Formats: sequence, C-alpha cells, structure tokens
Amino acid sequence: MKKLGAFICHGMVLCTLLATMTGCALPQTQPPPPTSIPATVTLPATAEASPATQTSTIAPTSPPTAAITPTIITPFSFAVTADMRAFTGPGEYDTSAYFRGALEAIATLGDLAFLVTPGDIDNPWNSRWSIDQTLGVNFPWFAGVGNHEHLEESMAWLRQYNPDTNGDAPPNITNSGPKSCPQTTYSFDYQNAHFVMLNIYCDALKDMTTYGTVGGTLYNWLEADLAATQKEHIFVFGHEPAFPLPDADTGRVRHIGASLDKEPADRDRFWALLRENRVTAYICGHTHNYSAARLDGVWQIDVGHARGVGDPEVPSTFVLFRVNGASVMYETYRAGENGQDYTLRDWSALAP
Repeated sequence: MKKLGAFICHGMVLCTLLATMTGCALPQTQPPPPTSIPATVTLPATAEASPATQTSTIAPTSPPTAAITPTIITPFSFAVTADMRAFTGPGEYDTSAYFRGALEAIATLGDLAFLVTPGDIDNPWNSRWSIDQTLGVNFPWFAGVGNHEHLEESMAWLRQYNPDTNGDAPPNITNSGPKSCPQTTYSFDYQNAHFVMLNIYCDALKDMTTYGTVGGTLYNWLEADLAATQKEHIFVFGHEPAFPLPDADTGRVRHIGASLDKEPADRDRFWALLRENRVTAYICGHTHNYSAARLDGVWQIDVGHARGVGDPEVPSTFVLFRVNGASVMYETYRAGENGQDYTLRDWSALAP
C-alpha cells in the first residue's frame, strides 16, 4: 500500500533528500476514508496483518524423543506520541483539546501493550499524570529524553523513573545504557520484538548535553545492543530525526540542520548501523511534523506532536504499530482543527 503524503526512498539518501527539499512532487494518492474515533477502524484487505505465527524448533534427528510445544507469538500493538510538552497534566490542559485527547483516542483502539514517547515531555510528571488518568495507573510508558528535558528537575525525574512498571511480566528492560546515561538509554523486549530508547543528548561524561547526536559513546553501546538481540523486529527511538522531512499534510518544514543532520558523519554512520542490523524503523519526534519514509533501506517515522491545539499549524498526531508474527504495520491518526476527532489518515506495512 503506497503511503499518503509521504514517499518511499531507494538508492542514495542524498539524492532523495535533495529531490524532496527542492520541491520534487510527491506521489499523489487518495487518503483512506476518514474513520472517526471511537468508531471501529476497518482497514482494507491489503492492509490487514497476517494471522498469528507459530514457531517451533525441531532438531534434525528423527524421531523426536518428546513432544515439542510450539512457541506462540501473540499479536500486539503499541502507540507512540511525542512533543506534547507543556500541554499535559492537571488543570488548564486537562481537556480533550490537548494531550489528553490523543490518549483518549488511543484508549478506544483496543488492547495496547505499552506507550512510547521519544522526548519533549516536560514536565514529565505531568505527562505521567495524564497517562494515569486515561490509560490507567502505572500503564507501561517508555519515556525518552528530548532537547526540552534540559532542566535539572526534568532530568532528575527521568533518572529515577522506572518505565518497567510490570515487574517480572513483560515487557522487561534487557540492557541499561552507557555509564554516563544508564537510566535514560535502555532497551527492552516484548514478544518477537526488540526496542531501543536512545538518549541522543548523552556523551561520555553526562546525560544532557543539549546537543543531539549519536556520538562514539552512544554508538558503541547501540552497536553492542543490536548485535546481542535475536528478535525478529527491532525498533529504535530517538528524539531527533536523522533526515528532517516536511509534514505529510501541510508541507511545513522545521529543524533542517538542527537535527541529527547537523553532524552528517555521525548521522550516516548511525544510519548504516541500523541498516546493517535490519532495524525495522527509527521512530522520532522533534519537528512536530508527521512523516514516514523508507530512506536507504530503513524506515524513519517522525510521529509529529500530540499536543492537540497546542500547535495549530499541523494536526496533532499519534501512530499505532501492530505486530503480528512476521508482519508489522503502522497506522497514523491525526486530529481535526479542534485538536480532537482523530481519524485514520495513513497506513503502510513495514514488514515483511
């Protein structure tokens, strides 16, 4: 299924980006029929996930000496929101016109394993409060660091925050970050997928530099983490896009030269690492613009902002990911002008 308002890139990344920034027309496709939440979303047959996969490991000897119990891979979904900062928590912004509205829409979409946010959540305790009110107290929320978490009180909260609220039940943290940012960089597993949260403001000395890049310390940790996983799908999260792209609906452009692209050598080395380790998608925020594109073999999905009418120039957005055995799909929901009334606007298969 071709994507709405985005594009799939092949070959040289530089050529693709130059074509985009110089006004090359994107493929024009008709959007899917608006599907208001909380109405049930019905995807076309071509966009449906495949049935759950069962796998078993059988030794090449015959006959087996004992019955083999297949491992059941259960389908699951997770949601991603970003950049809802300043429009969360109790009081003035505790209405459906702001972040709360995105959470209320997410809650209508059925069972959700967890929520992920790659940064710009300040004050983080207010974001946690809004999640508790709508998705449930201690609902699993994997939070990341953005450039606006530079205030000491926000970083102090994130350092002590435990995203693994399920105890021994999955998802479980599998790896803590480098010595300079062990609490704000981490990875975890769930079913047949591996998830990595990068604090891109971590260097060899501290966990908040206000200058985002995947430098040596973070790169080396990520290289080892990816090498250690055998999971079928891998999702990597970081606050800034590697390639800032226009908003899929409005065409607005922000943060070119002020994202991971400000250090092209680090960015390109990072992207090559993702490609070589068959990463399914790099998921980010920062620009407040929604875009999804396959760039030199790796999907980049910028989930935009989830602050409702807090940013009136582009629609408030959240993205739902559905994992069903070998199949991975994303669904993008965007709000109306009132910051509410989220509808399905875009979807595509990421795997196989």
